[in-house]
This record gives sequence, C-alpha cells and structure tokens, in this order.
Amino acid sequence: MKVVLITGASSGIGKACASHLHHKGYRVYGTSRLAMDPNVAPAAADDGGFRLLPMDVTDEASIAKAIEYVEQIEGRLDVLVNNAGYGLAGTVEDTMTTEAHLQLDTNFLGTVRVCRAVIPLMRRQGSGLIVNISSMAGVVGIPFQSFYSASKFAVEGFSQALRGEIGAYGISVVVIRPGDLKTSFTVNRKKIPPPEGSPNTRAFETALEIMEQDEANGPSPETVAKRLGQLIASKSPPLCTTVGSASQRFLISLRLILPISLFERALRAYYRL
Repeated sequence: MKVVLITGASSGIGKACASHLHHKGYRVYGTSRLAMDPNVAPAAADDGGFRLLPMDVTDEASIAKAIEYVEQIEGRLDVLVNNAGYGLAGTVEDTMTTEAHLQLDTNFLGTVRVCRAVIPLMRRQGSGLIVNISSMAGVVGIPFQSFYSASKFAVEGFSQALRGEIGAYGISVVVIRPGDLKTSFTVNRKKIPPPEGSPNTRAFETALEIMEQDEANGPSPETVAKRLGQLIASKSPPLCTTVGSASQRFLISLRLILPISLFERALRAYYRL
C-alpha cells in the first residue's frame, strides 16, 4: 500500500485522516509538534495505530529529519498531506504584525517548506500526490479572521502554481477546502479580542459566536478523511474539492455567481455585521 505522511496529525482533521487511511491499510506517518520531546526517538510514539513523528513546520531541520526517517524506513513517499496549522481571530487593527507573521509562517510557509522538502523524493520516484488542506476561508474572506483567510488564500494560489510546475514529473497537487467542522480547532483558535472600549467589540464577539456555533454543529472531520481516501484512489484528482455542510458548499457557489456587492451584503448579514 501507499506510504502517506500527514502533518498536524495529533488531533482534528489530521488525526481523522491518519486513522482512516491506516485502517484502510496504508502505511501512515503523522507529524506533530507535540512529539518534539527530545527524549522521544523519532517514530517511538504512535497514535491510533499510525506512527507519530516530531515535526515543527516552521523549522526546516525538523522537517528534513522526519522526511529522511520515512524515506529510510519505506524507501518512498507516495502521498503528502499538508494539514498543520491553527486559527487566529482578531481585527486587523488589533492584531500585531508578529501574530500575523506567525499565522502565515505556520499555515502557508509551513506548507511551502514541507512541499519543498518532499518534491525531490517524489521526482526521483516519478510519482506522488501532494494534498494541501486549505479552507472555505481560502475562497471567501471571513471577517475577523483576516490573517487566517490570507494564509489559506495563499495556499490556494501556491497549490495551483505548484501543480503546473511539477505535473511533468508525475506529481499531482490538490487542495481540500473544509468548511466548519466539529473539531478541537475551535477551542485551539487563538483570539485577540479588541481592547476595552473598542467600537469593534460587539461585532467581533457576535461574529465569533456564530462561527463557533457553526463549528460545534458541523460535520465530523471523518468527512474530510473519506474524501482524502477518494482523492488518493483517483487516477486524475481535481485541483480543488470542497468538504462541508450543504449550506456552506452553497455559499462557495454563490461567491462564484453573485455580483460581489450582493455577496458581501449577504455575508455581513450572516455574521450580523
């Protein structure tokens, strides 16, 4: 069976994908910053039957070490799933540049670093599949999640360009856009509330409450895992695929057909802005 490496596999979408593919018989390696304990040897920890390797996607040395380990054990890597990342909520004016930089460094440049490390191996094989986990926020800018949206918009553009660059080597690149799912992403989201007395406070709290309710009532991350399995099995996977509730998939369709002024009005109404 194919060898799969999934970043950010200790919880949420990454863990669901790793467990699903492991039970399908794939050779699965997950990564996590939680496994960065220097006293734990690579691959000594496992979760749900799959190996969990230490990796910090902002650290090129840890990326290289994990990929080298997989190559030494398996001799190849067939599928890379770039899932590592986190959410950041706050107004543009209240979010420090350092916080915005870390968001983009993890969600976007982390994806770039892992791709850059894996491409030479896949090119030597003459085959491979890179799956980058984006978001519906990579198509629709979400109020008060500006930098999270920016990181996912960047993943979308990067993936499209990369697909053109490495397709001739037999490597496919696809993007999965999850909607709001019921995962630990909600409680792990980093929040930067407006300062006391800010005119943004009411709108920020209202919009964030709606987002969190949508996530709490959303589908399970197994929906993404099942779609990932289908993409891996496909001989010609599409560039982009959206996974989520019917209403949110409809929202993406509206973005493509409605005049932008009408769509923005609908979005503001939804978040009560």
